[in-house]
Amino acid sequence: MVVLKLQDKIMILKLVTTLERNDLIEKGDKIVETVYPEFMMHDAIANKWFFQLYEKFPEFQYWLLDNEEIVGIGNSIPIYWKDELDNLPDEGWDWALKKGFDDLKAGIEPNLLCGLSITINPKFQGIGLSAEMVKSMVQIGKNCKLDSLIIPIRPTIKKDFPQLDIKQYIVLKREDEQLFDPWLRIQEKLGGKIIKVCSKAMDIRGSVQDWKNWTGVNFPQSGNYKIEGALKTVEIDLEKDEGVYIEPNVWVAHKL
Repeated sequence: MVVLKLQDKIMILKLVTTLERNDLIEKGDKIVETVYPEFMMHDAIANKWFFQLYEKFPEFQYWLLDNEEIVGIGNSIPIYWKDELDNLPDEGWDWALKKGFDDLKAGIEPNLLCGLSITINPKFQGIGLSAEMVKSMVQIGKNCKLDSLIIPIRPTIKKDFPQLDIKQYIVLKREDEQLFDPWLRIQEKLGGKIIKVCSKAMDIRGSVQDWKNWTGVNFPQSGNYKIEGALKTVEIDLEKDEGVYIEPNVWVAHKL
C-alpha cells in the first residue's frame, strides 16, 4: 500500500505485480503507448524481449492502482554484474534487457535489479507519483535481496535540447543548485547516484519511410533531424534508405 499526501486529499494506492494481476498487462500497455513517441516502440531489442518480461520475470513488473485504475506502471529485470558499477556498459537499456534473459537462460543468479521503465498515466502526472514508483522498485529489489538498483535514466526534458551533448546536459543546475533535469533530480533526492552516461542505450533503426510514418516528418535530404520526443537528432541517409537513432541515457544507481 502506498499513501500519497496531496494538498487537497490523500491517495491510497495499491502496489501489485504480474504475479497477482496479469490481467492488467494489456491495459497498462495501452497507457504506455500514449506516453512515449511512436518511434520508441521500434527498438529491435525491446520488440524481441520486452513483452516476455511478464512471463519470465512477473515479480518485477508492477502497477500502482487507485482502486482499479492504473496510475503507474513499472518494469524491471534482475541481472548479474560482477564488475564495479562505474564500468557499466555504454549500451545501457538494450544491454540490460538482453542480459537479463541471457542470465536466466544460463542459470546465473542475479545480484542487481535494473529498472527499464516507469510510466505515469497522463491523468495522474505532476503529483509526485514518479518518486513513489522508484520507491516501489527499490522495495521490490530489497524484497528479492539484490544489492543495488541500476537504471538507465531517460532524462525528462533532454528532448527539449537535442543539440546539447548529454554529458553537458546532466551537469546543468538550476539557480538553487539542484539538477536541472526533473527526473534526474528525483533520483538524486531519493538517494540515487549518477554513475555515468550510457550513450548507446537504445538503437532504433528503420527505412526513411518508416521514420516518416513514425514521426510525420518529411526528409528531403540526408542529414540530422530534430524529432519530437527524441533526446538527440536522428541521422537520415537517403542513399542507404535508413534512419538511425542511438539514444543516450544516464546510469543511476540506488543502494538496496
